[in-house]
Amino acid sequence: MKRLILAAMLATGLAGGAAHADDALKAAIAGEHRSAANKARDAARHPYETLTFFGIKPNMTVVELVPGGGWYTEILAPYLRPNGKMIAAGQAFVPEKRGGMALKQKFDAAPALYDKVVPAVFEPPATYAIAAPNSVDMVLTFRNLHNWVGQGDEALKTTFKEIHKVLKPGGVLGIVDHRLPAKMTQDAKASTGYVHEAWVIKTVESAGFKLAGKSEVNANPKDTADHEKGVWTLPPVLSNKDKDREKYMAIGESDRMTLKFVKQ
Repeated sequence: MKRLILAAMLATGLAGGAAHADDALKAAIAGEHRSAANKARDAARHPYETLTFFGIKPNMTVVELVPGGGWYTEILAPYLRPNGKMIAAGQAFVPEKRGGMALKQKFDAAPALYDKVVPAVFEPPATYAIAAPNSVDMVLTFRNLHNWVGQGDEALKTTFKEIHKVLKPGGVLGIVDHRLPAKMTQDAKASTGYVHEAWVIKTVESAGFKLAGKSEVNANPKDTADHEKGVWTLPPVLSNKDKDREKYMAIGESDRMTLKFVKQ
């Protein structure tokens, strides 16, 4: 009987902890600190489903590579702040780096959200000062990989080896990027912004990772990936401006692969 009671208590505690983590993630996504414009994109980016698929937990050490304007950072920072650690790895916070300085200004303007975020420099193929080896539970990158393709295969493999290095054994690499249909040709620089899913899997696994799962949560079957100005033809960029605007708005944001890898 004592064993049954103990088992029930442990099960309840585990369920309660999972529910608390789930609520914390939902609260970070629904937070008033997020702009209406950013929240409007939740319907296309599915942050809750995406982060849940990757297996994020509030006590993890998580790296976001190339945060850009900080769309996902707005969710990750408050979620990880109480019990975890967030590392924002991108351009250095120096005057000559516009992207880095813009992110720094965002952090400085809201210390209650970002005071515990650790900045790091990730500027492939030159600098990979992400974190100490074997110190990170999860590395995430959203719609960035296509920008690294032009480095060439060997440089790209080095990039993933450097990511592999900072993860703990069994640590997770989560990738979201624009997906090119297998029947279409991918150019060497991925100039349209789209890349083949099979090629991404092969490239990442060659650096010591193993594919742990795929999700179609960010799929969009309306996207044919053959637009005049590549993926940037679609919202939110709409590079053609008012030309065929209704057509591209009806398509919506790009078809995206969502891939989870683990460090071997």
